[in-house]
Amino acid sequence: MNKVVLLDYIQQQLELTLHIATEAAMRAYNTATDDENVAENKYDTFALEASYLAHGQAQRVAECKADISAYQHLLAAMPTQQDTVVVGHLVVLEDHDGNVKNVFLGPAAGGLKFTIDGQDVIIVTPTSPFGEALLGRSIDEEVDIHINNNVIWFDVISIK
Repeated sequence: MNKVVLLDYIQQQLELTLHIATEAAMRAYNTATDDENVAENKYDTFALEASYLAHGQAQRVAECKADISAYQHLLAAMPTQQDTVVVGHLVVLEDHDGNVKNVFLGPAAGGLKFTIDGQDVIIVTPTSPFGEALLGRSIDEEVDIHINNNVIWFDVISIK
């Protein structure tokens, strides 16, 4: 899998997420400030609730912008060493049943899943249990992921 294509796809997804979040924030803002939504009595809380929603949507827009900025900084300083896993690496893992998992250790947008060239990829961040377990690992090293009361074992097949 080409890492440049992967990073380009991540940027596109983050830009799309920002666009959607911005539109939602504008709709919530317009609803909160619309003259027709002025409270008619003390029990009419529609405008107040809409303002809370608008605030939450504005925070989401800020988070999306921070995610985009984090990936732009990553692109400017991509890791060159491939001895141990660091942020910016695409790691190929294999479980004990022979199932392969492609994991990108990114600075943000953890949980984003997509398919490129017929291969599934998931983004994890260093603050997640999965990302934390991957940091500093080498090829042929075993990684144990503790999720709930389960332990899943993977072997590091490659680091790109």
